[in-house]
Amino acid sequence: MAASIFTAVPRAPPVAVFKLTADFREDEDSRKVNLGVGAYRTDEGQPWVLPVVKKVEQMIANDNSLNHEYLPILGLPEFRANASRIALGDDSPAIKENRIGGVQSLGGTGALRIGAEFLRRWYNGNNNTATPVYISTPSWENHNSVFVDAGFKDIRTYHYWDAAKRGLDLQGLLDDMEKAPEFSIFILHACAHNPTGTDPTPDQWKQIAAVMKRRFLFPFFDSAYQGFASGSLDKDAWAVRYFVSEGFELFCAQSFSKNFGLYNERVGNLTVVGKDTDNVQRVLSQMEKIVRTTWSNPPSQGARIVATTLSSPQLFAEWKNNVKTMADRVLLMRSELRSRLEALGTPGTWNHITEQIGMFSFTGLNPKQVEYMIKEKHIYLMASGRINMCGLTTKNLDYVAKSIHEAVTKIQ
Repeated sequence: MAASIFTAVPRAPPVAVFKLTADFREDEDSRKVNLGVGAYRTDEGQPWVLPVVKKVEQMIANDNSLNHEYLPILGLPEFRANASRIALGDDSPAIKENRIGGVQSLGGTGALRIGAEFLRRWYNGNNNTATPVYISTPSWENHNSVFVDAGFKDIRTYHYWDAAKRGLDLQGLLDDMEKAPEFSIFILHACAHNPTGTDPTPDQWKQIAAVMKRRFLFPFFDSAYQGFASGSLDKDAWAVRYFVSEGFELFCAQSFSKNFGLYNERVGNLTVVGKDTDNVQRVLSQMEKIVRTTWSNPPSQGARIVATTLSSPQLFAEWKNNVKTMADRVLLMRSELRSRLEALGTPGTWNHITEQIGMFSFTGLNPKQVEYMIKEKHIYLMASGRINMCGLTTKNLDYVAKSIHEAVTKIQ
């Protein structure tokens, strides 16, 4: 037999967060804690199937009118409409003027990818590989990869995290926007910025929008945590809705992994806001072509769960209550961790833990301190110092706080 035709294929490095989880599973130490996984966990450290999701799954199973026929290429119409509605709000001018559209996608990543593919082909012309795409420093690791794989050649960064202040570098961000070439694309986190957990205030968002409007910059929002961050759908969608009210054309990638707990169903939506109905319909016609050669046709189960829930006033109210339960647990873990660190007299300031929002907290731990936490304390977190607040429980809080105190005190 001849040598394999795949001999020259190099082994790709593992995806960091999944490698961290694998290492955690193999660790036999009884004290081990996983603060890396990007999913909600109960106070018992277990995944949670939302009660409303269980109820709707039973309804779907008992509905004899349903079948397994193909959905439309762009997805389940009632899912797309309701997903866009909760992103933009019931009173959105864009909805009232019929200048929005949705594309059901495979999770938030799929929404980003379809949006990126469209922009590379059709944004401000028909060959945009040289259009600058700006991504925050730091950002979710997939943002860069999605736009590179879509064919963009000029990926740039914009200032976001101020390590010294452990907060937003607003001036650096605004300066980068002022200097960006007109019609550049900016990837913006709608709420609960990943990984820093630091969001602009409404007034700061207004400043950002003013610069982007004047510089003709395109906002592409990534909304992965609506409702999950603060417990309020409206508060977590404020930035997106403000940009729409200011007349922006924009994309918003939505994920229902966190706020519905539907991680493995891959339920996402790409909301498109345009100047008028005709523009949006032409955009959707091209997105249909992209979807056709990407996954051809989306799956129905997760989309039906979300659509059924959002379409019923009773189920919608129950879902919002479930989401608030998750958000409140995260907020409680933030306040408890901060109070313990301050009680221990841990060097540095820890107010950023409660000032940040969402699932993740950027602790400020450096790579050597993270290494100490993993190797000596069996507490697994990302090298950046990012932790998942849901990995904290009433049972491990003291151990984690004391370990952070030790790491900060011993390792510089």
